[in-house]
Amino acid sequence: MAETAILPNLIGGRTLAPSASETLPVFNPATGEILSRIPLSGAEDVGRAVASAKEALRDWRETPPTDRVQPLFRLKALLERDFEELSRCVTTECGKTLAESRGELRRAIENVEVACGIPSLMQGRVLEDIARGIDELMIRQPVGVVAVIAPFNFPAMIPFWFLPYALACGNTVVMKPSEKTPLTMQRVAALIEEAGFPPGVVQVTHGGQAAVEALLDHPDVAAVSFVGSSPVARVVYARAAGNGKRVQCQGGAKNPVVVLEDADVEAAVSTVAESAFGCAGQRCLAASLAITVGDAHAPFRERVSAVAASRVVGSGLDESVDMGPVIRDESRHRIERLIGVAVDEENASAVVDGRGVRIPGHEDGFFVRPTVLDELPAEGEIARTEIFGPVLGIIRVDSVEDAIAFVNGGEFGNMACVFTNDGRAARRFRHEVLTGNVGINVGVAAPMAFFPFSGWRGSFFGDLHAQGAHAIEFYTQTKVVVERWPRDASKRF
Repeated sequence: MAETAILPNLIGGRTLAPSASETLPVFNPATGEILSRIPLSGAEDVGRAVASAKEALRDWRETPPTDRVQPLFRLKALLERDFEELSRCVTTECGKTLAESRGELRRAIENVEVACGIPSLMQGRVLEDIARGIDELMIRQPVGVVAVIAPFNFPAMIPFWFLPYALACGNTVVMKPSEKTPLTMQRVAALIEEAGFPPGVVQVTHGGQAAVEALLDHPDVAAVSFVGSSPVARVVYARAAGNGKRVQCQGGAKNPVVVLEDADVEAAVSTVAESAFGCAGQRCLAASLAITVGDAHAPFRERVSAVAASRVVGSGLDESVDMGPVIRDESRHRIERLIGVAVDEENASAVVDGRGVRIPGHEDGFFVRPTVLDELPAEGEIARTEIFGPVLGIIRVDSVEDAIAFVNGGEFGNMACVFTNDGRAARRFRHEVLTGNVGINVGVAAPMAFFPFSGWRGSFFGDLHAQGAHAIEFYTQTKVVVERWPRDASKRF
């Protein structure tokens, strides 16, 4: 795509030039080159998208569920057809390796598959004769126009936490992709049209803060789904809820992994390294703290540091590469600054230091190598801050009780994992940790599409999470009907 190309908004089944004149560049993070530009749409553009979605809602909500899933079936086939092309698009604009992009897209497709079961998933309940001659039933109906505000780090997967369920339930959607990674969703929008969804059922509106605020304030937007950092998630939740909307906001994380003395160290190291450094640490389930218990500390530190130092970093389009760049130069500088805080101000030891690298042939890319920080103070800033980069901190504690206390003393509650061969310790950990996703001898406890993506405390604002049964609950509202019919139609009530 030419450097000067500006992505259009997709409204009512048509590509429309935005009213906004200001734009932002979309970079290839491995090379620093500009791939395209996005318009900074404002209230006027958002208003057009919402109006189109509201108009399309009239017929779409009346479409039988068995008919609504037919374009979803076709969309799944199209995603499979263009699987490699879409995976390369994710890698090009996001930086992750092709293997990671393929895994991301596979999870997106799995959500389409689950949503295709909506004729069963959306069923209500009926009880005959709650009193003599009176029946009661509960039915589910769509909530209306839904806004989806997606982050940069999973431009294919995270929109599909929401999109297929909202559509299958009979809602219409205004999608705002991340301004940093809009190209994948632009391509997906073309597939949505090819799949045969009616015009206006899905809108794509590009922009930044102004577009988000317009969606949060628009009176015809009934529900908002958001994924981003916790400070922003908190603001989005408060503003949207204050405007009377149904809201689910996934926030940030720190994601400690606890390594007990009886753990299989080799398996733990391999799994934790993949969790910490996969996707360059830019995922909400990335392990960013290793809590080693007792004598597990030294062998774990030694081996995970060796794995980190040997990881091959470069362009994600190169199949031999283990880790790609971070999303922006600003992100690289922020990550390197936080590593400096840990080393210079908190006296941590950079066993492996990933700062200041340049990759041959990609000198203008936004790269940080895997970093391992040992002797990180548990009470320090870095042990509590979401770095969102390929940085693993190590903290040593004396017991599993201390490890659980540390996990529960943090702000976030997205994920915690434990590595152990002791079933009793694992069960205690699972039972006591205050996180919504728990891993036992796994480093990324990512729920399958038919389970909710659970976050707790500062990692989630709302009641119903993405995916699975929670998505059906979120995108429908229940209506209870109590009805009585006389046995003799000639008789009055």
